[in-house]
Amino acid sequence: MPVALVTGANRGLGLEFTRQYLDAGWRVLAACRQPETSEAFVELGGEMLTPVAIDVTDHDTIAAAAQQLAGQAIDVLINNAGVFGPNSGQHNDWRQNFGHMDYDVWADVLRINTMGPFRMAEAFVENIASSEQKKLVTISSSLGSIGDPEKGQHFAYRTSKAAINMAMATLADELAPQDIVVGLLDPGWCRTDMGGGGADFDPADSVARMRALIEGMTIGDTGRFLRHDGYEHPW
Repeated sequence: MPVALVTGANRGLGLEFTRQYLDAGWRVLAACRQPETSEAFVELGGEMLTPVAIDVTDHDTIAAAAQQLAGQAIDVLINNAGVFGPNSGQHNDWRQNFGHMDYDVWADVLRINTMGPFRMAEAFVENIASSEQKKLVTISSSLGSIGDPEKGQHFAYRTSKAAINMAMATLADELAPQDIVVGLLDPGWCRTDMGGGGADFDPADSVARMRALIEGMTIGDTGRFLRHDGYEHPW
């Protein structure tokens, strides 16, 4: 039975990944900061769902979860937990713009979006290496592409995604000898709490396409930065 570990699993894309993997017969380790209070997990229920307490900004919670899951093979780790910044549903937070930058906001976004996924990779690499599929996937964004930039400012979010892209592209080479596939996926602008109601894509459709990409990934794909429809972003 394949196993997925999903961070930020209690809402948005993380919840949709959790739901779809459960429906496909996977065991899902559903991670969020306070799983004991998650109504979404209660609704999903079942023996195939295992809530796990992880705050990706808190190394102690990651270490505790790694100890809890020691010896558990993880076929696919999905680094989904992330933030855009304050007012993310509208993507209009002036504190991320030049001339108005709130450096505390910037630091928080980097801790969550960049350092968080890297901490997860360090903590669970042995679990991934011991599995059959051996896949480490991080949810990125087109806004992290330097070669294909979209208009707008949003410096905190953009730099956090560009930085995790670089970290994972570098890690792909380092983990290749263990046959671990490192993937970066752009879900598109989805109708979630982060994306807002006016976004382009339904989360269920985006996640279904990303799951298909993950399923087809081989070691030859490691380090690639793909949009949910398979388009490869320039770095």
